[in-house]
Amino acid sequence: MAMKIRLARGGSKKRPFYRIVAADSRMPRDGRFIEKLGTYNPLLPKDSEERVKMDIERVQYWISKGAQPTDRIARMLEAAGVREKAERNNPKKGTPGKKAVERAEEKAAKSAEAADAE
Repeated sequence: MAMKIRLARGGSKKRPFYRIVAADSRMPRDGRFIEKLGTYNPLLPKDSEERVKMDIERVQYWISKGAQPTDRIARMLEAAGVREKAERNNPKKGTPGKKAVERAEEKAAKSAEAADAE
């Protein structure tokens, strides 16, 4: 069975509240889970202790059994000091899109024409 440690959404519309759960990866996001491991309330300030609550011992138990944390849970575990920080690299994030490149080329061509006209 492929296990995941992930977020299950609760709360009302526009008021999210998440449970941190250990679940079979084939189950739906808010569906059946095996164990509740904690909570996450994104509406609280980032420095609040109530924002993320986790039973670290149970999380480590599930990881030792082969459960894979999702990206968001992995970042929470890094912040808690349970996991070592993973190297993240997204080289395409800083590059401009197609339209921005086209606009820059047009602007450069216009400025070159203006410089030649003078």
